[in-house]
Amino acid sequence: MSRVALVTGGTRGIGAAISVALKNAGYKVAANYAGNDEAAKTFTAETGIYAFKWDVSSYDACVAGIAQVEAELGPVEILVNNAGITRDAMFHKMTPDQWNAVISTNLSGLFNMTHPVWSGMRDRSFGRIISISSINGQKGQMGQANYSAAKAGDIGFTKALAQEGAAKGITVNVICPGYIGTEMVRAVPEKVLNERIIPQIPVGRLGEPEEIARCVVFLASDDAGFITGSTITANGGQYMV
Repeated sequence: MSRVALVTGGTRGIGAAISVALKNAGYKVAANYAGNDEAAKTFTAETGIYAFKWDVSSYDACVAGIAQVEAELGPVEILVNNAGITRDAMFHKMTPDQWNAVISTNLSGLFNMTHPVWSGMRDRSFGRIISISSINGQKGQMGQANYSAAKAGDIGFTKALAQEGAAKGITVNVICPGYIGTEMVRAVPEKVLNERIIPQIPVGRLGEPEEIARCVVFLASDDAGFITGSTITANGGQYMV
């Protein structure tokens, strides 16, 4: 019987690539999304992957949403925490709302999603928690104090939880992408991409969403059972740790 994988923010960008890659690898996939109904509808029509709507910043919404997924597909055995938002501003102009929105989704969202599935994974002695952080959680980024703090927190969350899950057959890992050629990044003016962003990347190009997805598929597999608490840095050499 196929294992069930749940991907937050799973109908667009990197999340969509992850959802498709997991389906192609034989998993039963549920893709969570927060707001874009039209994109989710199109995604499901094109891929056949179920889409479920809730906001990961709400613990109660996550509990209810996960219960719906498990009722329809079965117990969640692979969780990919991919959902994320930005509310960029220089710190002296950043509002409490901008700070709290990013922390609530990008950091608290990991607790909200992982906590409801953790006991089941422990009971079954198997689980894969894979979170998508960012290069900016490793090196920081001007104008993103909120985002960088949340993404750095994702790494700390991973390292701590990996120690708790190891004896129960649960691995917990995090991936830190650099600049990936999503719709959002490709909307940046070509001059900015070519003169300011790509020259910082030693391999000389943007990453592709599918390259991050392949990392997820490996970490979700039985072959990755000895890898836990790890940070996979996928940024084309832009920042090396």
